[in-house]
Amino acid sequence: MNFSLYIAKRYLHSKSSNNAINFITYIALIGVILGAASLFIVLSGFAGLKDFTLKFSSILDPDLKAESASGKSFLITNSELTQLENIKEITHFSKVIEDRVAIRTDDKNALATIKGVDANYKYIASVDSILDYGDWFDQKSNQIVVGWGISNSLSLGVLDFTKPINIYVPKPGTGQITSTKNAFNSVRTINVGVFFINESLNDEYIFAPIDLVKHLLNYQDNQLSSIEFVLSENANEAEVKNKIKAILGDRITIKNRAQLNDALYKMLNTENLAVYLIFTLVLIIAFFNIIGSLIMMILDKKNSLKTLFNIGATVKDIKRIFFLQGSLMSVIGGIIGLILALIITLIQQQFNLVMITPTLPYPVTIKFENVVIVLVTIWVLGIVASKIASTRITESMVRNI
Repeated sequence: MNFSLYIAKRYLHSKSSNNAINFITYIALIGVILGAASLFIVLSGFAGLKDFTLKFSSILDPDLKAESASGKSFLITNSELTQLENIKEITHFSKVIEDRVAIRTDDKNALATIKGVDANYKYIASVDSILDYGDWFDQKSNQIVVGWGISNSLSLGVLDFTKPINIYVPKPGTGQITSTKNAFNSVRTINVGVFFINESLNDEYIFAPIDLVKHLLNYQDNQLSSIEFVLSENANEAEVKNKIKAILGDRITIKNRAQLNDALYKMLNTENLAVYLIFTLVLIIAFFNIIGSLIMMILDKKNSLKTLFNIGATVKDIKRIFFLQGSLMSVIGGIIGLILALIITLIQQQFNLVMITPTLPYPVTIKFENVVIVLVTIWVLGIVASKIASTRITESMVRNI
């Protein structure tokens, strides 16, 4: 066995004759354990919150979405639709028309985004899971489905034929507006369902049959706002993007789920990085205990160090002893802390000890990348702290003991 490693292990396991040094060593090791555990628990908590947030914010997002590169819409031919159907990695796709509209019922008004979808949309989003009450609309009808926020602000019920809902959109064109009747296209609809996803989407969206929205916006039969795709499980996203691009050309841009929620992903990742840096700063402070513990150990072992030097150990060997001792403390403390954190995280997942609301447990997610981040952070800081402490040993110090 390596000489320095052997002595480092002996020093790590043996107790000092000075109780104060033993106490400082235990405090240093406990600090590493608690620091590693805290860092992993916090990272797991943020990973859980991220997954929880994205689950609701991206519930309507497809795997890929083709949008117009310029303007609100683009034209597509039947031949191009057939070519898209022949891409084997695409399991389903839905044609979508989307625009801002005004809604009026009785004496109440609201602004919203109307999303006209075809029958395949049920394969893009699980419509049954988002419906809070009522039913999804029939394609050949003037039915719509609204969000909870819009339903509340307009006092909309389901299948209330006494309260027709008028949807307005400005007519395209130029020139002076002579009357409100000539300024807007409108359709009369009936609400058949209310969906609940999150506050933002509930207050923003209404769903309608694609033909109804085409009529409202005066779109051509082959004019769309976007096409949403669901890919097969093992599909290569980049390859599918290239195939779609080859068919539809430069008139469209293609985004994946992360790009559709770019601002949200950036916010969550920034928050995660900020918390990691804050807890790393706490760990850096904790590792000063490691430095202090090693320096105290060096002073306590003065006579032993002189004996080692006299029997042939070099100053480099002696430095390496305390460098390895500090590194071992960091490795052992990091592993113990990580095991402790994994147990706590698993208990939270199974028994929901911490609750956000009476019915909603605090979400935590165990990710392998967080395990690696914690271990690497602890070990790097431990190595740096051990290196700083071991440099206190010099040849003159050992000779003059």
